[in-house]
Amino acid sequence: MAVVKYFLIRLALFVPLFALFVFLQLGWLLAVVFGGLISFAISYLFFQKQRNAATAVLQARFGGRAMPLRTDSEGEDAEAEDRLVDSHPDITIRNLIRNSESSPGRRS
Repeated sequence: MAVVKYFLIRLALFVPLFALFVFLQLGWLLAVVFGGLISFAISYLFFQKQRNAATAVLQARFGGRAMPLRTDSEGEDAEAEDRLVDSHPDITIRNLIRNSESSPGRRS
């Protein structure tokens, strides 16, 4: 919700500035550039709390500590695999981890 709130604040700043610069006949490109720069400056100076909250939400989601999202079928597959491994303790599963240098799509 914090990301949406911050986005809406930035949009509410940009749209009137863009309209003002179009009204002043600066041209579409300059209206976008000036509207974007001024709305960025205003939001950077005056909306630090909202920006930090949005950043924290994004960091929590994409920072590597969040649980991966799975579809229902992937969840069922994982549960079936867990049951199989638990019922046969003598079987080990080895995951082959490939580093990015040996990926087939990359060349050195």
